[in-house]
Amino acid sequence: VQLVESGGGSAQPGGSLRLSCAVFGDTRSARCMAWFRQGPGKDREGVAAIDSRGTTFYADSVKGRFTISKDNAKNTLYLQMNSLKPEDTGLYYCAAVSARPGSCKIQRQYDYWGQGTQVTVS
Repeated sequence: VQLVESGGGSAQPGGSLRLSCAVFGDTRSARCMAWFRQGPGKDREGVAAIDSRGTTFYADSVKGRFTISKDNAKNTLYLQMNSLKPEDTGLYYCAAVSARPGSCKIQRQYDYWGQGTQVTVS
């Protein structure tokens, strides 16, 4: 499975960006997908996750501002980011694992990772 992110860039505080993550290969290995980020000088943190039924999970820091979604026909994961803050700056990664809905959550082991896309809010 290969994951390829796109859509990063620069935005002003209060602005919006949408990230995409294309899935190549056996999509059964990507039933559970998530977005992570790593800001400058910070540890990597989970942002959001979505299971195969479409149930979503969010970190408290982004709840109400970010929306994770998945287009199964296009094998693509999205992260819509609104009301951006400078502290949202970081390298954003998508991740995937073949996990059943009950085992899909932000904080778990993921088997596949993308290369990351940079988001800068200033």
